[in-house]
Amino acid sequence: MYQYVLKRLAWAAVTIVLISIVAFIIIQLPPGDFMTSYVARLRETGETFDEQTIEVLRDRYGLDQPLIIQYWKWISKIPKGDFGRSFATMEPVSDLIWGRMQLTLMLSITTLIFTWIIALPIGIFSAVRQYSLLDYLGTFIGFIGLAIPNFMLAIIMMYFAFTRWGIAITGLFSLEFVNAPWSFAKVLDLAKHVWVPIIVVGTSGTAALIRIMRANLLDELRKPYVTTSHAKGLGEWQAIIKYPVRVALNPFVSTIGWTLPHLISGEVIAAVVLNLPTTGPLLLQSLQNQDMYLAGSFVLLLSILTVLGTLVSDIMLALLDPRIRLQ
Repeated sequence: MYQYVLKRLAWAAVTIVLISIVAFIIIQLPPGDFMTSYVARLRETGETFDEQTIEVLRDRYGLDQPLIIQYWKWISKIPKGDFGRSFATMEPVSDLIWGRMQLTLMLSITTLIFTWIIALPIGIFSAVRQYSLLDYLGTFIGFIGLAIPNFMLAIIMMYFAFTRWGIAITGLFSLEFVNAPWSFAKVLDLAKHVWVPIIVVGTSGTAALIRIMRANLLDELRKPYVTTSHAKGLGEWQAIIKYPVRVALNPFVSTIGWTLPHLISGEVIAAVVLNLPTTGPLLLQSLQNQDMYLAGSFVLLLSILTVLGTLVSDIMLALLDPRIRLQ
């Protein structure tokens, strides 16, 4: 087991380095750079810059240097916790990211728990009671959840909440708690608001996992070892939980690899619609501004989460199915 984990860790480290190179190159692919987009925005407001000033600023930001040098200046400082400075605000990138990461992680973890608590029992019951009324209901809910974009669901919930009850459900805090220090009252206020983004962001993931669990378990229930377990005297649910569910969980667990970065990115459009103080809107803004250090740090962070999620999935799969460690 230790060799299996060490092997996965080695591949994870190599993958993260390669991803950081590719991400930095991709961010640089659009024509122009931060100064180009910055000057364009200023000209829209009527301000102008002469070419000499633009070149001075480009030299100050290091935008006139070769791509490999820009990459090395950025990546060499990351092990020290220095992600560079945002071109747009001149604030440290680490402060901008970690300032929103606490709420993002809280929302991500609660959404992940929500999707698993809802999807796992519904998927199991839909498979065991195939073609029953509850199976059809679960299938219908799953298709609806997959068909409705998260941002559209957010708009619908906002509309009904405002027109029926006269309340705004955007944001994670009431106005008096937005900039207030953390306290028990602020935590309670957060609890009153957080259920909306959990439902909005978690609906599509829950619907997908219901379909995955149902399909996997249906395949296992038709295998001879299930009939054998019943013949040995095990009860229906005892036989199902002990053997088929454990095997059917393999693809279910493997979804952690893409679920973590998917949640951290915050479903960007839904986060913008709901005015959430998470990392999603900040990522969108950095890409629009070609703020390469901020955008590159986000892409690197999401890539690391993808690799870590895949590593966690591999370890959990090895614990669920010992045959994986032998492959």
